[in-house]
Amino acid sequence: MMQNKDIFETLRHRLMTCGFEHGQKMRAEHLRQEFYCSASTIREVLFRLSTLGLVEFREQRGFRVPEKSRAVLNQLTHLRVLLEAEGTVLSIRFGGVAWEARLTAAHHQLSHLETRLQSANETAPFVDLWFDAERHFHETLISACQSDTLRETHHQLYCRFRQQLMVEDRAFDFISDNIQHHQEILDAAMAGDEALTRQKVHDHLARHMTPTV
Repeated sequence: MMQNKDIFETLRHRLMTCGFEHGQKMRAEHLRQEFYCSASTIREVLFRLSTLGLVEFREQRGFRVPEKSRAVLNQLTHLRVLLEAEGTVLSIRFGGVAWEARLTAAHHQLSHLETRLQSANETAPFVDLWFDAERHFHETLISACQSDTLRETHHQLYCRFRQQLMVEDRAFDFISDNIQHHQEILDAAMAGDEALTRQKVHDHLARHMTPTV
């Protein structure tokens, strides 16, 4: 039997990587059978996921995966730009050589995967690896900001942001731009150029902000 924490992490990952469809009902009975646990355990996990915004709960209607929404994506992107730019600048100020080493290592892993993806005929083997490496790089950017609140808020936004894009992400048609953007963010951060770092973070994410009308 899986522990609550393991069930939570498994479902969180699926909810961010197209393991469920937008608007799909999360049926506790089906999930209970899959994870060999009680229905109350599943409901507890789903309530926890709802606090992250990855699941919606409505009285008499149960749990569902949030619908895809251009307005929501715009809002999440705007807030992510603000937090990630600020968190990275603070990491530049406080992180020192140890942070620079962690960031360089995280970028190396991500760059390797994205380069392989760029020329791959079959992308399925890379999906989980890329999602983990991309999250790790962006979390490492802000990891030395010395604000637990900023990092926790960014994590919640990042999860919801990735869920909104979970269908498009699997096509990987953005990889060429990503390779360039991630390199530019790394270079600006390593140079200690705070203004340029803010700009590169904005440029990387701003393509997701489009008119809703």
